[in-house]
Amino acid sequence: MTTTSAIRLYRTANGAVAECDSAFHAVEQDWDDLVNDDALFDALRSHCASSTPLPEAGRALGTALAPIGRQEVWACGVTYFRSREARVAESRDAGGGDFYERVYDADRPELFFKATAQRVVGHGAAMHLRRDSRWIVPEPELTLAVTRNARIVGYTVGNDLSCRDIEGENPLYLPQAKTFDRCAALGPCLLVTPEPLPPATVIHLVIRRADAVIADETTTLAQMKRRPDELVEWLFRDNAHPAGCLLMTGTGIVPSDELCLEPGDVVDIEIDGIGKLSNPMD
Repeated sequence: MTTTSAIRLYRTANGAVAECDSAFHAVEQDWDDLVNDDALFDALRSHCASSTPLPEAGRALGTALAPIGRQEVWACGVTYFRSREARVAESRDAGGGDFYERVYDADRPELFFKATAQRVVGHGAAMHLRRDSRWIVPEPELTLAVTRNARIVGYTVGNDLSCRDIEGENPLYLPQAKTFDRCAALGPCLLVTPEPLPPATVIHLVIRRADAVIADETTTLAQMKRRPDELVEWLFRDNAHPAGCLLMTGTGIVPSDELCLEPGDVVDIEIDGIGKLSNPMD
């Protein structure tokens, strides 16, 4: 993706910084107002063309925050065949396996509330391992930035931290398996573009423990069964989002059943065009 067709937008304490054509421009505007502009790409491109680039962009980006203001984070499940397989396997003993097979083939997707902004961390910040779970895994997900009018204006990297043992014990425990302190990470920026990301877009997960790589897996958006705009349409059915929202679109990477995150592990998730989201676990 060329720089003329996408702008990276970083949230900072003073507003935002837009990276356009390898130059960085301050955007002194309330984040919630900014990301609810249905014509965000055009607005940023116009701003960059008329403003003076920052002389010390690196310093501004060093303090970048998670790209979220008052938005809620919602998430989708069973949108990739690989996640369908994993959910069926982990829920079989509880009698819930058939639920996941059915939702994969159904018209209506699985949508659930993931986190408020206070439960979200940004690039470099520690995520939290729930103490009453013994099987916690990261879920690398393309995440949509959606305006209050249901318009997709950008994309970011998301980590939907999940307690597979709690969810597998009973599907009704899904909120406890998914929502807790620092259960979600977003960043490092919003990739603002008027075009959908191509199906060949790669999502890459690496998990490091001490000096060893214990997981290294990839998938592509071509493996996702449902379209992003379809998921957004379902999310906004009889459900207003006055501040806009962020929507995690599901995972196509499920670590092996033997893997459980431990304190000190570092999870790196990289998506083509957006960048890398890196978070230690505690």
